[in-house]
Amino acid sequence: MADDIARHRADIDALDEHIAALLNQRATHAAAIGKLKANGGAYRPEREAEVLRRVAAANRGPLANAALVHLFTEIISACRSLEEPLTVAYLGPQGTFSEMALGKQFGTSVQALPGASIDEVFRAAETGAAAYAVVPVENSTDGAIGRTLDLLLATPLRICAEVVLRVQQNLMAKKTSMKTLRKVYSHPQSLAQCQGWLSQHLPNAARVAAASNAEGARLAAKEGNAAAIGPEIAAERYGLKILARSIEDDSKNRTRFLVLGSQDAAPSGKDRTSLVMTTHNKPGSLLELIASFSAAGVNMTRLESRPARTGQWEYYFYVDIEGHQQDAKVAKALAVLKDKAPFVKIFGSYPAAVL
Repeated sequence: MADDIARHRADIDALDEHIAALLNQRATHAAAIGKLKANGGAYRPEREAEVLRRVAAANRGPLANAALVHLFTEIISACRSLEEPLTVAYLGPQGTFSEMALGKQFGTSVQALPGASIDEVFRAAETGAAAYAVVPVENSTDGAIGRTLDLLLATPLRICAEVVLRVQQNLMAKKTSMKTLRKVYSHPQSLAQCQGWLSQHLPNAARVAAASNAEGARLAAKEGNAAAIGPEIAAERYGLKILARSIEDDSKNRTRFLVLGSQDAAPSGKDRTSLVMTTHNKPGSLLELIASFSAAGVNMTRLESRPARTGQWEYYFYVDIEGHQQDAKVAKALAVLKDKAPFVKIFGSYPAAVL
């Protein structure tokens, strides 16, 4: 057995050296491309999506697609940093799902800039304090993030990518036993998402709302008989032990985030286009507008209404469709829509989330 283990370890050592050499070759090519592009921008979401999809399609195991995509995201991130250091704003504080979404999309070789509000995150990218912004836009359980939708109306920023993150809630505390817990801190949304588990396992613990999951973790770190609910990254940030994983009542819960920047993403082969429109105040006007998509063979994946705040019971309609605005059938549908609707704003076309 010892000889077999030694042989496998020797093979691993040789492979590690070969992998390191190949990674540096890749980095050399990435740096050369950066010089050729000059000021073309290091972050190309459509190209990165293509790379990750190709890696997942070529995977034959035993590594899972998610693990391999994560590894290559970090490789891309390190290579991208050789071209241009990036600052990316996100909804803080540290230790939140928004920070996890940033890491999933950009990797760790960026400067992460937390903002105290969604408004502040938008402003950081609009003023150039950050090159990009990562903001939540909808949750599969709780619906749309209204403030993000409202700010998209006025911003000059473009949607250039999306991130879909599984909302995995964990119970974390300083101590390793749940028997002494008397209090559980978390954001009200997270408390609601875990109410079934809490009622079963911690029925006598007080549930205390915090401004964020990260704030709940910070508070729990100061108390011996308190716990917090939140993402794994919050436990890492505040030195807490995870006592129970995946305690959310709905294991399918996901949050979708948008990446905003000053550029338009080119077609990647599997894209989404987001826009907002208004309708004429007459019967059937909304049906007439969305019929533009079906007539052109374009699939509409989302329709959301928001009050226009005019006091006249008028609404904005937010729409997601499959395809890139440069695709012939999408371009045809959008041309018809612009001709019929009183107002249309296209937020951007961007690669659909890889995983």
